[in-house]
Amino acid sequence: MIYGVGRVERVRRVLGPSSSVGQESGEGLVQMSLFDGDTACGASFDLAELFEAYYRCRAKKRNTLNAIAFEVDLETNLVQLWHELNTRSYSPGRSVAFVIDKPVKREIFAADFRDRVVHHLIINKLTPSFEAEFIHDSYASRPGRGTLFGVRRLQRFIRACSSNYSCDAYVLRLDISAFFMNINVEILFTKLKSFIEAKYHEPDRDLLIDLCRVVVLNDVTKCAAIKGDRSDWDGLPAAKSLFGTPAGCGLPIGNLTSQVFANFYLNELDHFIKHQLGVRYYGRYVDDLVLVDRDRSRLAALIPVLTSYLRAELGLQLHPRKTELQHYSKGVRFLGAVIKPGRVYVGKRTKGNFHNSIITHNAAAVGRVPSRAEQQAFLASMNSYLGLLRHYDTRRLRYSILAKYVKGWWSYAEVTPGAEKFVLRSGVREPLRRARRQS
Repeated sequence: MIYGVGRVERVRRVLGPSSSVGQESGEGLVQMSLFDGDTACGASFDLAELFEAYYRCRAKKRNTLNAIAFEVDLETNLVQLWHELNTRSYSPGRSVAFVIDKPVKREIFAADFRDRVVHHLIINKLTPSFEAEFIHDSYASRPGRGTLFGVRRLQRFIRACSSNYSCDAYVLRLDISAFFMNINVEILFTKLKSFIEAKYHEPDRDLLIDLCRVVVLNDVTKCAAIKGDRSDWDGLPAAKSLFGTPAGCGLPIGNLTSQVFANFYLNELDHFIKHQLGVRYYGRYVDDLVLVDRDRSRLAALIPVLTSYLRAELGLQLHPRKTELQHYSKGVRFLGAVIKPGRVYVGKRTKGNFHNSIITHNAAAVGRVPSRAEQQAFLASMNSYLGLLRHYDTRRLRYSILAKYVKGWWSYAEVTPGAEKFVLRSGVREPLRRARRQS
């Protein structure tokens, strides 16, 4: 689907058949030679594709200052970017580095908005080829897949392997140590270049390869702006920061290309496990691997095999403290859930975050009337958690948490039967236990 078709056509009419276009700026007329270098490139990216990438990019970033500044003079900015891409003069801008604490302490690099548009352009072009290459049970950064899909697939694996829980089955969980920080960008680009040459057959193939090289090999630490304070990095292991990784290693967490290319980096591992080792029940979400088999000794024997493969082929290693091999009946932790025979519970981290969110919002309603903005923030936060918890066997848990911890909000909001969502209301307070009886 091409977004903003009318806008694209208007820009095309402005460009006309000539090789340059004038755009008014604050100082006067800026001339851009749009097609210089196209002969060297062989083919160019289509302007409509860049507009589509922009509209996809802004979907969740439109209210950021970076996105607003870009949109103020949108057509000029996109045409300028289009010119840079087609003449191979594009270079990534400055990223903003900061540290988040939830769900775990992690370093994030936020790319400039125009660079995000480029990332979407690349991924839009490569997604069909990637989808044809990836195994079915690779869950991260793919349309129609995600954590819930991965949890349900593992539940299905266990049920099938154990013949509906009637015989033994074992689950091996593996995690790659500091995965994003240890991705060798030279290996990644070499594999990516070979893949594009073999699987991508559009006229702009060479231009796309060159653009991927620029993005993958870009060292974001060279000119990163630090948001917050350097002390925010205290407690973050050096192995989990790009500022502490060896030269030539690491992808910045926060970029769309990093997420998808990291998935691609382990694609050969997926095929190795499925087709060479013959593991029928296998799935992966980013660097979390899960294998299910009736033979415990076979799974145990695979650990050194996979350790050797990761080290030799990808320069990675398994996390020594995150390797778990156990009977399925003990409960398998995977992607924020705990999978037990016939039921799935939510993990402790999600429950803890839900509790903390309630306590934070209680401050707005205890002893005072919350503002409309505070009410909307309460609804958004509570319904986000309740929407997640509804997918698991958490009915009693939802009632218990809400009844025990929500304070001061019952005069302004009520929970629907089944504790599925909060809605604002006016009138007398309705205790949670009444909603429970109605359900």
